[in-house]
Amino acid sequence: MEVFKDYYNNTVKLVIGKEAFSKQPKHVWVIARHKNQWLLTKHGDRGIEFPGGKVEDGEIAEEAAIREVKEETGGLVSELYFIGQYYVDGKGGEIIKNIYFADVDVLENEDHYFETEGPVLLDQLPKNIKQDKRFSFMMKDQVLVKAMKIVKKRFLS
Repeated sequence: MEVFKDYYNNTVKLVIGKEAFSKQPKHVWVIARHKNQWLLTKHGDRGIEFPGGKVEDGEIAEEAAIREVKEETGGLVSELYFIGQYYVDGKGGEIIKNIYFADVDVLENEDHYFETEGPVLLDQLPKNIKQDKRFSFMMKDQVLVKAMKIVKKRFLS
């Protein structure tokens, strides 16, 4: 388990490779690729980030991850891989979130992308993402750094 502070100075506990905090987490986050590009979305308030959100009633986390990618980017997930899980005890309460990597074969144009402005495709993520005001706070802590190491090692090498 790795422990660190997030963008808002909350303590984060991250475990790679297993569900350490809950078998039924209420949130998901999906690091997605489409045709050798990173597939992100632009949230109306937070900025550019990987897709994700809440697990709805009657869903399991994997279903939520696939749904969130579709709703926020128009992407159809062909493969979904579990990366890890993290826990944050923040000002708004505790959050337990599963992290996934997704291969997306098809991007469909949607009439509506829910809370986002739709897909954002990048060849690479900026090296100075912490200082880049275009990106969401969710992209600015060690969760992304640690998860990207796993993604690059397991799926992009």
